[in-house]
Amino acid sequence: MPAGVMNPARNMPSMIGSNGNVGGFGSSSGLTLGQIMFQPNMLMEGQLHHLDMTQNTSESDLARIRDEEFDSTNTKSGSDNHEGASGDDQDPRPNKKKRYHRHTQHQIQEMEAFFKECPHPDDKQRKELSRELGLEPLQVKFWFQNKRTQMKTQHERHENTQLRTENEKLRADNMRYREALSNASCPNCGGPTAIGEMSFDEHHLRLENARLREEIDRISAIAAKYVGKPVVNYPLLSAPMPPRPLELGVGNFGAQPGIGGEMYGAGDLLRSISAPSEADKPMIIELAVAAMEELLRMAQMGEPLWMSSHDGTNSALNEDEYIRIFPRGIGPKPAGFKCEASRETALVIMNHINLVEYLMDVNQWSTVFSGIVSRAMTLEVLSTGVAGNYNGALQVMTAEFQLPTPLVPTRESYFVRYCKQHAEGTWAVVDVSLDNLRPSPAARCRRRPSGCLIQEMPNGYSQVTWIEHVEVDDRGVHSLYKQLVSSGHAFGAKRWVATLDRQCERLASAMATNIPTGEVGVITNQEGRKSMLKLAERMVISFCAGVSASTAHTWTTLSGTGADDVRVMTRKSVDDPGRPPGIVLSAATSFWLPVPPKRVFDFLRDENSRNQWDILSNGGVVQEMAHIANGRDTGNCVSLLRVNVSTTQSANSSQSNMLILQESCTDPTASFVIYAPVDIVAMNVVLNGGDPDYVALLPSGFAILPDGTTAHGGGIGGESVSAGGSLLTVAFQILVDSVPTAKLSLGSVATVNNLIACTVERIKAALSCENA
Repeated sequence: MPAGVMNPARNMPSMIGSNGNVGGFGSSSGLTLGQIMFQPNMLMEGQLHHLDMTQNTSESDLARIRDEEFDSTNTKSGSDNHEGASGDDQDPRPNKKKRYHRHTQHQIQEMEAFFKECPHPDDKQRKELSRELGLEPLQVKFWFQNKRTQMKTQHERHENTQLRTENEKLRADNMRYREALSNASCPNCGGPTAIGEMSFDEHHLRLENARLREEIDRISAIAAKYVGKPVVNYPLLSAPMPPRPLELGVGNFGAQPGIGGEMYGAGDLLRSISAPSEADKPMIIELAVAAMEELLRMAQMGEPLWMSSHDGTNSALNEDEYIRIFPRGIGPKPAGFKCEASRETALVIMNHINLVEYLMDVNQWSTVFSGIVSRAMTLEVLSTGVAGNYNGALQVMTAEFQLPTPLVPTRESYFVRYCKQHAEGTWAVVDVSLDNLRPSPAARCRRRPSGCLIQEMPNGYSQVTWIEHVEVDDRGVHSLYKQLVSSGHAFGAKRWVATLDRQCERLASAMATNIPTGEVGVITNQEGRKSMLKLAERMVISFCAGVSASTAHTWTTLSGTGADDVRVMTRKSVDDPGRPPGIVLSAATSFWLPVPPKRVFDFLRDENSRNQWDILSNGGVVQEMAHIANGRDTGNCVSLLRVNVSTTQSANSSQSNMLILQESCTDPTASFVIYAPVDIVAMNVVLNGGDPDYVALLPSGFAILPDGTTAHGGGIGGESVSAGGSLLTVAFQILVDSVPTAKLSLGSVATVNNLIACTVERIKAALSCENA
């Protein structure tokens, strides 16, 4: 267990003062349930009337709770039990002869029948069974434990047999595919099957060569009729095309275990997608070339294709004109789908070559757009480009696009990405869906040609024109977010460009060397700045990935909690050095506020107003110790905060300070305030330029979006009080138990649920909108 991560059962006395304060965050790597459960003053009055959680909870009480809430492992059989004991360690008199009790057939039948209905009886049900069957409650408890162990063993044995059979089948298929691929060649050009081994231009030449061969053969056949003898073929660049081998429908990655399978959850649409077959590749190339041409024309054309709004700030696609100009495309719009099309242009502080590299590297792309891209993977690289750059690069990819809330379903897409240089200093990157190659009734989103045109500008800047054009089934969107999604601002070009602009400023800040030294709290150590920004970046990515309705998550809804519906889920962390080991509970809720987004953002990021909503600060004074500016807007920064408790509180606490790492970021389309308690010792290592990857974090925070009721989507950057309302998502990640094999109790869920409900009420009260 990483230093500073507290076990709520073992370390409770050292963490809680006599008045219920939380101390010890200076050495904590994340919020733990123990730091929340036993604070009488932490929650508002009336929130814990149904929970028996006081600061006087003893070790024996905790042991009793663990014994009742978590199952223990027992290796005895389902029908043999000691009377009132489950093993040698249960009998305080080692010399007394053990008495065994064999259950009657009637007792076993009754418990078997009850087990089918309820394999986990509670204390009341066990006592009722014991009275009916003439057994002790402990005998009933041990019988059910043994029965569950027996069922689990049988299930694992059956599962192992299935996995062994599947493994043998995959091994045989692998050998068969290897043998087929060893003699494979392209049916169209005669070259090798792996297009990535040749340049994109060379592949086009080979296709043209094959076409000329067919033309020569046709002319030779016609000429032979008149000449009376065969005409000798002219020599060509490629060798004669060998016969095509059978069954070549496997790509480089496919759905091999450990590569694509673990990334997606059960029932996931993306899980069923593999790399393209050899027969698909010529179609993919043709589709990518056509998509690139369409993207360029859509980026450069005006009316009547793009119709300007009344104020001239937005443009909408004329669908009839689009169909007239681009009649082929990827097919007609599916029934029930809605069209979302938008275009946005911005000047960003990044060299055009670096920008292309970020877009073509799937890991860097998903990191830069972590608030939009929840998961992404390259299935196969069809071309790496020419002349040492990405000109002509072609990649088949999958991605999942998100909104930072559990109330809006993510959008899964299977597409090809094509990059091309059109002139000196002018590049374009386009995506287009490949769903027509693998039609699926589960597909809910199609990407028509979407991407960006990048033009080099002076002083290391680039002008980016972004096109976002999708067809989507949005019937699963919660009513709170209907307006924002239907307006096109949730997933549109404006959000992509605004995110890119903000992230380019962040990257420029990380590489800056001319740091002013006069301002208090500014980190001037270059290596320390990079390490702290890298740690904050990982914190933001973890928060965004854990708050959306991704298909990788299984959320459970809790209603009637004082807040809007709260979603909770659990995750197990074992070998991740960046996360405390054990059971982590994530809780999130989204709700509407009749307050402009900018006001909500300024309130939540201001350390002077933090004690109005942050329950864990418990009224302490929050002070900013250090910060790193991330761009033009003062709201874009990474801060290191310290909570100073009062003199009375510190006298009753073993540790009086706690450190909080916080990143606040804002742009015209979205805003975030994300934070996590950090270990003091680990943070000192980071500030001195040490590796931040081993600092354990459990991020919590807020995502603020406009409600979509204004022409600008309720933009966050503006200061107009009539900018519409806000959609606020509140999320917490809390370490419930440091043992990964432990099971979650309902009491833990109730405590976290009350924590999030209380936070929501405090925010509404502070912003004077209690009736929102």
